Amino acid sequence: MKNTSLEFDNVITVCRALFINKMKDYGSAWRILRLPSLTDQIFIKAQRIRSLQENEIRKIDEDEKGEFIGIINYSIMALIQLELGVVEQPDLDVEKAIQLYDAKVKLTKDLMEAKNHDYGEAWREMRISSLTDLILQKLLRVKQIEDNKGATLVSEGIDANYQDMINYAVFALILNPNK
Repeated sequence: MKNTSLEFDNVITVCRALFINKMKDYGSAWRILRLPSLTDQIFIKAQRIRSLQENEIRKIDEDEKGEFIGIINYSIMALIQLELGVVEQPDLDVEKAIQLYDAKVKLTKDLMEAKNHDYGEAWREMRISSLTDLILQKLLRVKQIEDNKGATLVSEGIDANYQDMINYAVFALILNPNK
């Protein structure tokens, strides 16, 4: 693998810093969100990216980068919610939230490295618009699994889909870090 591991870490460093700063500003208010709410937040971000990619005129001067970072952080929050469950009141301090964040990132990076080995870094030849479409496809899958109350017959679970969305968003930021 070229420098994928280091590039992954560099992207996550930016995402993690934002997560920490938002934890300091808002605490763990996100802990009250049910999984469908987090999925919908990710969906909004992915749809916005797609709109930015398709529309020539932008009425808000923002780029895709912030939206991909949002997809990463909301997906990590969703993985934490899957593990801990939803609460009625914020219950995590910054230190504990960071520990959980880092644990989910490690599992996701391990998955990325295993898939990268098997796929030969094929993502490096992909268009960012294709990565966006794959994120949207994963979101539709997650929504269907949520509607099925978590039941699947032959498919990977919700957690694997969130991890894939994180990795696709990281790949997009690696491929075009300035956009």
